Amino acid sequence: MKRALTTFALTATLALPAAAQDRLSIMLDWFVNPDHAPIILAQELGYFTDAGLVVEIVTPSDPNDPPRMAAAGRVDLAVSYQPQLHLSRHNDLPLRRVGTLISTPLTCLVVLADGPVEQMADLAGRRVGFAVAGVQEVLLDAMLAHNGLAPTDVEQINIGWSISPALMAGQVDGVIGAFRNFELNQLAIEGTEGRCFYPESEGVPAYDELIYVANPVDLDTDAIARFLDATERATGYILNNPQQAWDIFAATASELQTELNTRAWADTWPRFATRPAALDAGRYARFEAFLADRGATSGGLPVRELAIDVTAGATP
Repeated sequence: MKRALTTFALTATLALPAAAQDRLSIMLDWFVNPDHAPIILAQELGYFTDAGLVVEIVTPSDPNDPPRMAAAGRVDLAVSYQPQLHLSRHNDLPLRRVGTLISTPLTCLVVLADGPVEQMADLAGRRVGFAVAGVQEVLLDAMLAHNGLAPTDVEQINIGWSISPALMAGQVDGVIGAFRNFELNQLAIEGTEGRCFYPESEGVPAYDELIYVANPVDLDTDAIARFLDATERATGYILNNPQQAWDIFAATASELQTELNTRAWADTWPRFATRPAALDAGRYARFEAFLADRGATSGGLPVRELAIDVTAGATP
């Protein structure tokens, strides 16, 4: 997917008395796209208003910024990724997962459907591109190991965000870090069919793709719980009215009204977390152990050091 950053800020207009308003700021992981629909719909449908919140939504100038901004207290919430959270915590960033936006993996390893790679083992001696060093390399290595291959059996190339172009141009034979709801659609629009190998089917524990993270110091659990309740209502609206929800979402910005976003919408809305505040502690414990087993971290972080349920009266 061609990724172009934009600056996008929205502030809910509330009719509630000023004393009843709590302000929250949230930084998205990237420019606004269908992945963020529950947040945007909660804004547009007035659910944040009903929750007594004024919510400012901003996009980053650098996609590495959101967790750092949340850790520094520059924003109240940031959209990030569960695998990245584990690495951030091992790098001493003061963050906790406080909610879930998309509760299934989206990342996959994409190859051309008509190419020579029909199964993971066919990658031996071939080139695989990755967009971001770190987590994606760990996922790739685990997927290779699951199929009897070593990391050195493939040539790993940093292609930046040139995911679909690098694959279509033959620069690489596969790419890890593609989002199955975007890159497959981008390839199809360009007249090329792709095939996904899914991490959760190739030796990687299932994980939450998109999560909300916050600095646990001075965490306003009540305001965040109301934020999550509003996005849960928005998710319910989306699941019950996917076409109407798309129409509302797409009308918020002309750049959303593209064939790629229209196609991505159909592949995205069924994946939204229906209980964004709910915490699957086992999922975080398993992924922490997985990263340690792969040598990516030293391991050992208990779940409470990674994630909390703000609706359960938990304190950071």
